[in-house]
Amino acid sequence: MTWQELQNQALQLPIRDRWRLVQSLLSSIQQETLVSSDSTPSTNSFTSLDPWTQSLIGVIQLDEEEPI
Repeated sequence: MTWQELQNQALQLPIRDRWRLVQSLLSSIQQETLVSSDSTPSTNSFTSLDPWTQSLIGVIQLDEEEPI
């Protein structure tokens, strides 16, 4: 599946599912960033991110899955 196909499919999801996808992706990115920063403690990996992206870190809190 190409990036464009994936994007098109994601944009067809209901808004609630798109928010869940965003939360999942941000959580994954944050976990990978934390793991990489643990392996190089002297490097702050967040500083290399775009300021807009930095502003998103920690904004979304994942809770237990809500019943639909």
